[in-house]
Amino acid sequence: MSGNYRRIVLAARPSGMPKDSDFRIEEVPIPEPAEGEVVVRNIFMSIDPYMRGRMREGPSYAPAVQLGELMVGGTAGQVTASRNGRFPEGVYVNGMLGWQEYGVSDGTGLRQLDPAAAPISTSLGILGMPGMTAYFGLLDLGAPQEGETVAVTGAGGAVGALVGQIAKIKGCRAVGLAGTDAKCTYAVDEVGFDACVNYKTAGDLQQAVADACPKGVDVYFDNVGGPVADAVILNLNEFSRVPVCGQIALYNAEEPAMGPRLFFIFLTRRVKVQGFIVSDFAARWGEGLAQMTEWLQQGKLKYKEDIAQGIENAPQALIGVLQGANLGKQLVQLSDAP
Repeated sequence: MSGNYRRIVLAARPSGMPKDSDFRIEEVPIPEPAEGEVVVRNIFMSIDPYMRGRMREGPSYAPAVQLGELMVGGTAGQVTASRNGRFPEGVYVNGMLGWQEYGVSDGTGLRQLDPAAAPISTSLGILGMPGMTAYFGLLDLGAPQEGETVAVTGAGGAVGALVGQIAKIKGCRAVGLAGTDAKCTYAVDEVGFDACVNYKTAGDLQQAVADACPKGVDVYFDNVGGPVADAVILNLNEFSRVPVCGQIALYNAEEPAMGPRLFFIFLTRRVKVQGFIVSDFAARWGEGLAQMTEWLQQGKLKYKEDIAQGIENAPQALIGVLQGANLGKQLVQLSDAP
């Protein structure tokens, strides 16, 4: 192969909300694979809230992206050159190849995809990390029982919309919280939530959650933190469970927000709260993918993709996710899909 491709590196550490100047587009030669390696033409790139945390220095569950380094992220694409017998030229793969139009891999972490079974973009959403986050976070940590009420924030996003649908499969009442009427309409009318609260227009949010959850909340799947989480926590039932998946309301804060905490609710109502990272369940992804694929093929799960075009629009796509602009799974399309 010959020619160049584009990639995006971290140019500066953001202060608050990221901006375009925090990223830099570079043009570099398309590589040749060494023995055991493959070159992948990335077709779709995933945009996820966790990426904001990787732009920040300091201890975390994963290393920070260093200045001048490639932005981290999941991709789905096609092998264009191979010296690895497991992934011959022409096959489609999912991996963590970052914000770039081409990537090189020794095969570690690559998963071969079947475009005839599902669009390869789903490997970055419902049949990928967001799907596994919803599946294991809700079922293992939330442990919903038939007849219970499951509340989830970020109900219009890739994870939140799936949490509500899995809750319905398990016989629960599913209540979402989202930041626009369009997202609430999507959650209720398209994917089957029982109710959805627009937290920006609800007024007394604690009461709005109470109205939507007349029997209280048994499982709260927290994607956002902040005041929205407080309103749900005040409606928790005794012995409820709270899987903490994300804190997107706080990701751009320079200092953690301090103030009165709601631990008295956790104490007096004997609430179980547990944070998790989806990689905690890496050894069981096969189980989760099999079940989510079955539910998808049975028509029990629906999904939506919000697709930006061109790698140059990746920074704005991430900023949009952090501002709640996306509806469904945010992707960037880099080249033609099968």
